[in-house]
Amino acid sequence: MEKLPAGLGAGFVATLVLSALMVAKGMMGLMPDLNVIAMLSTMMGGAMIIGWLIHFLIGTVVWGGAFAMIHDHLPDGSLTAKGVVFAIGAWILMMTLVMPVAGAGLFGMKMGIMAPIMTLILHVIYGAVLGFVFQMLTAPKVQHS
Repeated sequence: MEKLPAGLGAGFVATLVLSALMVAKGMMGLMPDLNVIAMLSTMMGGAMIIGWLIHFLIGTVVWGGAFAMIHDHLPDGSLTAKGVVFAIGAWILMMTLVMPVAGAGLFGMKMGIMAPIMTLILHVIYGAVLGFVFQMLTAPKVQHS
């Protein structure tokens, strides 16, 4: 539990990076049907701000906190690699639970083959940032004399 603040911080930074990529994807017109914020907003019956809040809550608290608690139990490797492995697990949960509930079908296949590919790429980036920032926040501090 002592690493929970680092997990939350890393989750927040990774969610910021993911959010910027999602906005850029939208601005470029790539897969306009794949709008996770709109999906979350619709599922919660609220405005887009509700979707963004839920997105940040999940990325920061749920996934960031969970990573802080289980990173030691993930396969050997750097924390960046562990973050990627962790994020692929989160992607599988999203594809098998959230996408069907949102009406996009299993693995989002109602939106086409690019939906699972695009979301996997975004999750891998999220996981790499999560693990890297977590490592930076938990690295022993060097004392200068």
